[in-house]
Amino acid sequence: MSNLMKFIAEIDVMPLKEILDPQGKAVKLGLSNLGISEINDVRIGKHITIELEAQNLTDAESKTEMACKKLLANIIMEGYKYSVKSI
Repeated sequence: MSNLMKFIAEIDVMPLKEILDPQGKAVKLGLSNLGISEINDVRIGKHITIELEAQNLTDAESKTEMACKKLLANIIMEGYKYSVKSI
């Protein structure tokens, strides 16, 4: 029988502030065309949810961190933040 616990990681990946965001600019223009001109800036990113098994919260956070650094975010152009909780 496995001693692993189940966790869910909620991850947000966003372009760094220094990087141009053409999708965000297009959405800002679209909002302006709809008459919503009070928008100062729009940044488009991605939200990722991962269900995983780990021995404890620290292990689950470590696995999430590795996934972000090595696969989910391009750390040259994107930043990320995440939260992990047991389910």
